[in-house]
Amino acid sequence: MIRPFAERETAWQQAWDDARVFAVSDDATGQATYVLEMFPYPSGRIHMGHVRNYSIGDALGRYLKMQGRDVLHPIGWDAFGMPAENAAIANDRHPAEWTYENIRTMRGQLKKLGFSYDWDREIATCRPEYYRFEQQVFLEMLERGIAYRRKTRVNWCPTCMTVLANEQVIDDRCWRSDTVVEQKEMDGWFLKITDYAQELLDDLDKLDEWPDKVRTMQRNWIGRSDGATVHFRLLDADRTLTVFTTRPDTLFGVTYMAISPEREDLYDLMDEQARAAVIALRDKVRADGFAENEKAGVPTGLSVIHPLTRQDIPVYAANFVLADYGTGAIMAVPAHDQRDYEFARQLGIPVQVVIVPPDGSIDDVSQLGQAYSDPGTMVNSGDYDGLANVEAGKRIVAALVDRGAGSAEVQWRLRDWGVSRQRYWGAPIPVIYCDDCGTVPVPVTDLPVRLPEDVRITGEGSALVGHDAFVNVDCPSCGKPARRETDTFDTFMESSWYFVRYLDPRNEQRLADPGLAERWMPVDHYIGGVEHAVLHLLYARFFTKVLRDLGYVSCDEPFRHLLTQGMVIKDGAKMSKSKGNVVDPDEMVARYGADTTRLFMLFAAPPEKDLDWQEQGVEGMARFTGRLERTFQATLEIAATDLPQGDSGAVFADLDRAVHQTIAKMTEDIGQRLQLNTAIAALMELLNNWSHAINETGAASSGDQQVLRDLLPIVPRLLAPFAPHLAEELWQALGNESFVARADWPVADPDKLTADVVEIAVQVNGKLRGRIHMAPDADKQAMLDTARADDNVARYLADSQVVKEIVVPGKLVNFVVRPGGGG
Repeated sequence: MIRPFAERETAWQQAWDDARVFAVSDDATGQATYVLEMFPYPSGRIHMGHVRNYSIGDALGRYLKMQGRDVLHPIGWDAFGMPAENAAIANDRHPAEWTYENIRTMRGQLKKLGFSYDWDREIATCRPEYYRFEQQVFLEMLERGIAYRRKTRVNWCPTCMTVLANEQVIDDRCWRSDTVVEQKEMDGWFLKITDYAQELLDDLDKLDEWPDKVRTMQRNWIGRSDGATVHFRLLDADRTLTVFTTRPDTLFGVTYMAISPEREDLYDLMDEQARAAVIALRDKVRADGFAENEKAGVPTGLSVIHPLTRQDIPVYAANFVLADYGTGAIMAVPAHDQRDYEFARQLGIPVQVVIVPPDGSIDDVSQLGQAYSDPGTMVNSGDYDGLANVEAGKRIVAALVDRGAGSAEVQWRLRDWGVSRQRYWGAPIPVIYCDDCGTVPVPVTDLPVRLPEDVRITGEGSALVGHDAFVNVDCPSCGKPARRETDTFDTFMESSWYFVRYLDPRNEQRLADPGLAERWMPVDHYIGGVEHAVLHLLYARFFTKVLRDLGYVSCDEPFRHLLTQGMVIKDGAKMSKSKGNVVDPDEMVARYGADTTRLFMLFAAPPEKDLDWQEQGVEGMARFTGRLERTFQATLEIAATDLPQGDSGAVFADLDRAVHQTIAKMTEDIGQRLQLNTAIAALMELLNNWSHAINETGAASSGDQQVLRDLLPIVPRLLAPFAPHLAEELWQALGNESFVARADWPVADPDKLTADVVEIAVQVNGKLRGRIHMAPDADKQAMLDTARADDNVARYLADSQVVKEIVVPGKLVNFVVRPGGGG
């Protein structure tokens, strides 16, 4: 007897836990396959986006386990971060209390959905036994010069009261609070991700199982620029203004220089009036006082000498030149750069054309009304006139090198990763400051530096600053009074290496055993949202390369195959509390069951596409599972019935073939294409054929009965990745004492994938009047003759004139007739 979904789902979840069905042994010797979904932040409750993400990973993990793989499928919690601290401020609760309570809630929700996690490996990044190894890796980075501290202008979020990395600033706003970001100067800790820029760029070519759009986003963010450094000597001063340009071919078109108004090192060269104007511009830039794309600038009164023409070039301060990007100065070529062109027109600066189209159709940019940036032929460029601009650029760089006025150079858009955060709820940075010894690393033997929990969160800066017991320590080097670092790590630090800790989460001596790292890494299938394409995925790639260089792992990349699943949409918008369109997963599970909810999430759209939430779709899926239960039960009864000897009829032969075609299709859809929606569609089509066979025809012989007996143990195994509780229930109904989750995936019989005989529909004037069975390659005349011989078809052709015969080989015969004249 098949139990109701609520009863069976609870029972099977407990049975899996008791038998540790999904716990993978470190001593296992099968093919290691690592399936991982991006771990959740414990915000309070899971949402349907979580359900979709984890259902995809669970279906894949279960399928691979049934293929005989040793599947590692862990779960944990990205538990540090500003939301916990902000919630603590709002509710007067400690972030730890809030976080652990949310973990308990969300763990219970995930278990109700029956995901196949190895719960023995569960981690929470806020636990000292986790971040202790993060601190150790940081100290090793510090020793190698990968980690360093410096004073810099930083992105400051006044709402979160913390520094943000460049990647966390989106359209000048905080990625989390949407607050306009301010610029501040302060000390902070950085990781030299730029040391790995070229490798991060080159290795994207190895990631051929990543979506192209993600690789493109990372290429653009890393941003390699090949060009030249050019030195312009300041007129009447023994100083040089150095710029980087990707267009050395336009050097003869420079009509002005532009500097950041924050180039305070040049203030002493300006007269009082110019300096005051530049400072006013600087202050307005810092206050974000300009509209988007607005160009503004002032003359500095300074000039430089062109390194090749020796002409004087005026210098302007411009709001679009950034102090911390490149050298804080640019050479402006208004004829061939649109931004430079708009600024020049606004301030009345000359425009000098040096590149024209190959056909010479334009010799003055004013004819276009905009900058010309396409390839072309050099003009107004001295010895380089008439050359193609690319070749001219190479020769101009050579000339600069000969004169000591420049060099070929590569620059990167990527900046070093600022990891200091001025908030409490994060992993402490293991550094001590001593007046005598300077910056002193905490000895590894003193790790972890524990985050104290006896604090009160007020929101006015970090609670660590005023925690005397935490801050005031003795210097590890000289023993004198010293101060502990009160900044904590950016929460992206924890998510940049957690996939390695899953390999050996209870190891108190090492981050992970090298043998386990060799066996499991890289992750074979990584599943998560495309919104993490730059932030998380780039940092994880960088961290993996550092861990490789430190001897923790041997792989170059963390994730072999990446699936970026689409969003869950309701009422035309992404589900979110702010839009009021959230669907509670617990409510869906209570009403329809976990299996039905998961089936809908997997069937409604391909994994990489957005899913439009429709509750009637869930109801439709509930009808499917109910029909499957009833058909299975009816088939069990037929299989136990005494039937006369005989071969299987045509309908059951078709069903037998359909079973193996379904196995083949689902195997390809899941294992090769990861198109879970079409795999489920194939299962639905099989149910249609199956229902037709037993409802319309009935099992009339032992041959028919044997087809059904062969089908019964196949169905639960095909169902298991998608609706695991129902699959276990059906498997048990067959008398199996083991779990279907441990069963083998069925294998299609190649001899049954093509038919010896196919069913061909016969129509008269488009209406079905009979069915015939023939070889799939039967010729047209044989199909027509056999169709005419069918008694029912012959009755409809009698006393009629056939005016047209339509034949679709192997599928259809249609007689178009009109009254009179005979057949």
